[in-house]
Amino acid sequence: MSALVTAELLDRVRDRLAQSTGEPTPATVAAAIRAEAGGVLGDTDLLRALRMLQTELTGAGPLDPLLADPAVSDVLVSGPDEVWVDRGGGLERVGVSFPDEAAVRRLAQRLALGAGRRLDDAQPWVDGRLPATERSGFGVRLHAVLAPIAYAGTCLSLRVLRPAAEGLDALAAGGTLAPEALVLVERIIAARLTFLIVGGTGAGKTTLLAAMLARVDERERIVCVEDAAELAPRHPHVVRLVARSVNVEGVGEVTVRDLVRQALRMRPDRIVVGEVRGAEVVDLLTALNTGHDGGAGTVHANSPREVPARLEALAALGGMSRPALHSQVGAALQVILHVHRGADGRRRLREIGVVRRIDAGEVCIVPAWRLDGQSAPAADELCALLAAREDR
Repeated sequence: MSALVTAELLDRVRDRLAQSTGEPTPATVAAAIRAEAGGVLGDTDLLRALRMLQTELTGAGPLDPLLADPAVSDVLVSGPDEVWVDRGGGLERVGVSFPDEAAVRRLAQRLALGAGRRLDDAQPWVDGRLPATERSGFGVRLHAVLAPIAYAGTCLSLRVLRPAAEGLDALAAGGTLAPEALVLVERIIAARLTFLIVGGTGAGKTTLLAAMLARVDERERIVCVEDAAELAPRHPHVVRLVARSVNVEGVGEVTVRDLVRQALRMRPDRIVVGEVRGAEVVDLLTALNTGHDGGAGTVHANSPREVPARLEALAALGGMSRPALHSQVGAALQVILHVHRGADGRRRLREIGVVRRIDAGEVCIVPAWRLDGQSAPAADELCALLAAREDR
């Protein structure tokens, strides 16, 4: 930074711009710099200050090039000189930096405002969504935490919501689907079995779901409900409903649960919930038990065997008892698909399980196919289930 372009000068310019109305333009920023500098800046210093402030005041500032990179799925800021990205092979540190912690805080607060949310000392964290742009796909999911809640300083997490539009053949060619798994997945779609895709964050659940939905018969109407718009199946008849968070006044919220109920009134052939993460599991299971075969969703779970416990926890948020949840799952769901991202960053379909009723009306998930070739005791059960549906 030039001896004349000081941090104090830039702070005074920011204060002046904050008192003005409307979005700052290059002309208004330049005028504010001249006014606060008192005419002592030359053209070179003026341009330097203008460039620094424009980077900070527009878009995502120094993070913009990272968000525009089509290979980047996540951008994480842990400190002024700690910026990390995920390009599909795990986190890697990049050379982008901020002048100081205050600059990270200002960016987080400005992005929160762009998402229609509040972020300050009274509300030190935010979870929102930035609008879509030509370069950022469906938009950017924003999460930020301010100090002192974030002990080392403001933390910023940005996930780029790019359309999940790869087909099953492309996933198979890339190694996500083994040849025998591809055949089973295609049969599951054609037989209109109801399924959940489970896995961890970034494992490829939405990508596989979109690819499977693209294989649905063109005469069927798919209604997709999502918390954040990510599904973009290549299918001619898809209706997409996206939840909305509260605005800065604390009103206007539309939940996934609200939208699942609306989807029932839209004459769906298949109801899909992009990610089941709360009480909407009650409405989804109810919907799947009203004759809507072939429905689907995704759930965070470490393995198929943990799915019942995960659904129990979510159903409790909606007031559904454990016995009722198991009864609904046993009647509504047939198949669980588990995707996993390994240490090498590659995403693979690792297991396909069948929902089986056991004693006392409870359900469990029994493996029907495994990538590692281990025993799959429900293999014949899955084949019989598929054959029975295919004969209809």
